[in-house]
Amino acid sequence: MCLICNVIEMIKRGENPYFVRELETGYVVIGNHQYFPGYSLFLCKEHTTELFYLKDDFRDKFMREMSMVAEAVMIAFGADKMNYELLGNGDSHVHWHLYPRRKGDLDEYGLNGVGPVWWVPWHIMNDDNNVVTGEKLEEMKAALSAALDKVMGRQ
Repeated sequence: MCLICNVIEMIKRGENPYFVRELETGYVVIGNHQYFPGYSLFLCKEHTTELFYLKDDFRDKFMREMSMVAEAVMIAFGADKMNYELLGNGDSHVHWHLYPRRKGDLDEYGLNGVGPVWWVPWHIMNDDNNVVTGEKLEEMKAALSAALDKVMGRQ
């Protein structure tokens, strides 16, 4: 079973502390490493490796829901801009990485906040000091859940 399928199974068993909300086509989770505060993911309910393998109606709904999740992340965590990644090279199960970006968030690299998230070295972005747990995690989940209610209430 793939890593994302394992995460989904943990969600279904109530064992994933990062789980925020189930939508029709996927699951919203807070990323466990928070170098970019508010980093979240949207995991596709269907195990497939490419968007174009999804049936048209499901894919269209998945993309609409991903867009709503991204807007909710932006609202909940005060982003200036959103970055979206759908890679699948490591975890070959369709899932979106949603990174809230803020002016100056790459200044320590001399980039004046301009550039993709992957310009931050992997070992820094995924350092154990960036893992969110406990009360902070619960606050983040509540903020994202409230923003999802707001965004989805307009639909």
